[in-house]
Amino acid sequence: MSFDRIGVVGGGAWGTALAQVAASEGREVLLWAREPEVVEAVNSRHENSVFLPDRPLDPAIRATDRLSDLADCGAWLMVTPAQHMRSVLSEASDAAKPLVLCSKGIEEGSGELLHRVASQTCPNAPIAVLSGPTFAHEVAAGLPTAVTLAAEDERLGEQLRDRIARPTFRVYLSDDVAGAEIGGAVKNVLAIACGVVEGAGLGQNARAALIARGFAEMTRFGLANGARRETLAGLSGLGDLVLTCSSTSSRNFSLGKGIGEGQSARELMADRKTVAEGAFTAPVLAKLAASKGIDMPIVAAVAKLLSGAANVRDVLEELLARPPRPEAH
Repeated sequence: MSFDRIGVVGGGAWGTALAQVAASEGREVLLWAREPEVVEAVNSRHENSVFLPDRPLDPAIRATDRLSDLADCGAWLMVTPAQHMRSVLSEASDAAKPLVLCSKGIEEGSGELLHRVASQTCPNAPIAVLSGPTFAHEVAAGLPTAVTLAAEDERLGEQLRDRIARPTFRVYLSDDVAGAEIGGAVKNVLAIACGVVEGAGLGQNARAALIARGFAEMTRFGLANGARRETLAGLSGLGDLVLTCSSTSSRNFSLGKGIGEGQSARELMADRKTVAEGAFTAPVLAKLAASKGIDMPIVAAVAKLLSGAANVRDVLEELLARPPRPEAH
């Protein structure tokens, strides 16, 4: 299986950063983007001024707005927003090439993890998941980064790793596809909660406690849905959680910070060019947890804040009023 030519599906900041990684040493990459201005900027000026400004791109990256142009690529890195994954893949339902899912979330309508969405839409395509603590601007700048690449087929994982890894982009292999996905999806919701803590001025102690208790929620949900504990404690779970719960470079943290400062979640989301995936994941995750009897009070609180069913003071009082319990639960 040859991966000399890689297709990247999604021209946002993260897709562009991954294209930059995949194009190292002049290797050919074709980037698909919906926005004509992104295609034009990449092809004529070697930049993505819309989503990743001030970062020169490798000339080996070419862009297109036609998904069919990626037919000859050996593998696709799927970087479309989670809620659009099914519709984009439906345009290539007969694809048999490996699909590396690089978005983080749970499909809102079905409650499915993205690897199941991809398998349902493209049943002949081998599936892998790339996840971990990755701010796009740092990856594009070549700063040291480590990620998890999960694939049930060990040989496929090795081939993909060998194609995309570079000294500053270290790839660790796993066969726990569900675990890699669950970590990335749940941490987005917890990052919103940490942003709320920051915006409401609740202090560093509260944020540290929320990260720890949020990780307990991630673990409970993951173990109940086929993930392994060591995956959740690795780069795609705890590693990504720590990163996105600590910086306004995280879209989810930034959204939560605005809510904590008293702004409307609806207005904050309407005013963004980029997607805070946790806003879509929170309600479906809270619903899934409730249906399976999985205790996830922080996730439930974020879902209430996003829907407008409660304000910051309400959810804080509710969380603080919970009865004492052993830490291991």
